[in-house]
Amino acid sequence: MATNTVENVLKSIDEEAKKLKSLVVNKDIDPTLDLGNLLVCDPNPITGFEQSKNKNEYLKELSRENTQLLFNEIWKLPAQRTEDVITVKLPEPTTRLPREKSIPKPKATTRWEKFAQMKGIQNKKKTRKVWDEELQKWVPRWGYQSKGDLKRDWVLEVPQNADPFEDQFGKKKKEKKERVAKNELQRLRNIARTSKKKVPGVGNTPTVDKPNKSQLTKSLQMAQQSTASMGKFDKKLPKEPTQRNSGKKRKFEPVIGALSSEKERERHILDTLNKKGKMNITQAVNREITEEQQAGQNERKEKKSKKKGKGQNRALPKSIRSNKKSKSKGRHR
Repeated sequence: MATNTVENVLKSIDEEAKKLKSLVVNKDIDPTLDLGNLLVCDPNPITGFEQSKNKNEYLKELSRENTQLLFNEIWKLPAQRTEDVITVKLPEPTTRLPREKSIPKPKATTRWEKFAQMKGIQNKKKTRKVWDEELQKWVPRWGYQSKGDLKRDWVLEVPQNADPFEDQFGKKKKEKKERVAKNELQRLRNIARTSKKKVPGVGNTPTVDKPNKSQLTKSLQMAQQSTASMGKFDKKLPKEPTQRNSGKKRKFEPVIGALSSEKERERHILDTLNKKGKMNITQAVNREITEEQQAGQNERKEKKSKKKGKGQNRALPKSIRSNKKSKSKGRHR
């Protein structure tokens, strides 16, 4: 009995081993592998496909062998474990595949990201909810019913140095608006910097704390130049400092001499005039269609107005119509 059970176990093991496919694949011509695109190109001829009875099984076996070769090469790459998962970094692709659109360019780093890279600061992903000690429950970090929601504060403490009649709720709202505006300004500046455009000046941004000397001088200079005459005819204080013209001076080319530069400039003007602009066919066709539609609408409106006029004359009695005709004849005479 024991020998029969052992034989049955061995038979079952042999049957399971036969079902499993081999990891080693032998081919006459080695297929080219592109690990970056997970692509296998098998140049071996498909022999025995027409003679095979089950063609689907033949194709499945062929694809399994090529996939096995691909996975054998992937497991040779250096692997690392992240969150209980084994990951492998694929190399750069070698085969250029066609695309409908160009590959998106990598996003330019902001000033803060550059500073964080220099100092080795790593961004920790913040959780969406935080624990509130007052309410003793989890609340959103930002937005509605968050810890910093202004609607939650039904009473505010007035600081010792502050004005007792100052509206603390209005002050808090104003500070929040200023923070949001400052963040938006920084975002727009980052976009202008990445697109290599000139960052426009916005004057003096508001500060929560007391402004320093440079900020005060800047705001004074802006106030002096805020009038239509750029502060030329404004009344000045007794000890008000005179403002110097800050900025680049305009450079004018010399009137006499420098014939070569003048020739180049005139040639450039002629080249720009001689250039023929490209015709946008779709835009021209759309314009023609809209003009035809507008003309058709105008014709319909005129016809409707004429019909209305005729209908009004018909609605009048004969005596009034005859009087109108007689009046018009008298005018012509």
